[in-house]
Amino acid sequence: MLVVVGCGDTQSNADTTPACAPSCQDANLEGQDLTRAKLGGANLAGANLAGANLDGADLAGADLAGADLHSARLHGSNLTDANLTGATLDGAELERANVTDAELTDAELGSADLRDADFTFADLSGATLDHADLSGADLTGATMSEESLSAALLTGTVMPDGTTHE
Repeated sequence: MLVVVGCGDTQSNADTTPACAPSCQDANLEGQDLTRAKLGGANLAGANLAGANLDGADLAGADLAGADLHSARLHGSNLTDANLTGATLDGAELERANVTDAELTDAELGSADLRDADFTFADLSGATLDHADLSGADLTGATMSEESLSAALLTGTVMPDGTTHE
């Protein structure tokens, strides 16, 4: 059962989609339970999703440019081909998320939990990853600077060149 919630409503323990979808540009969805939401291709540019629960959500191809996702939960979410340019994901939890081919240019991912996430061919140019946990993540073919990983946890991380960090 899919429950549609308004931008001020909170719903839990169900598949949810905000009432503003597919265009939630600049919407305030702070702290919302959007577990397993179907938001593929949605316009969420500039939206406030701080502290939202997006575990298992489908955000493939979504526009999240400039969105605030700090402290959001995105465990196992699908962010394939999503636009996260300039998005704030500090302290967000993206464990096991699929971020393949996503655009994360200038995104802020400080202290984010990115364990076992798939960033294959993602663009992380200018992204901030200070103190992020990338243990077991796959960065194969990702575009990024080595400096952005200087303070990140990289145990078992597959690096952009395909080598595994010990």
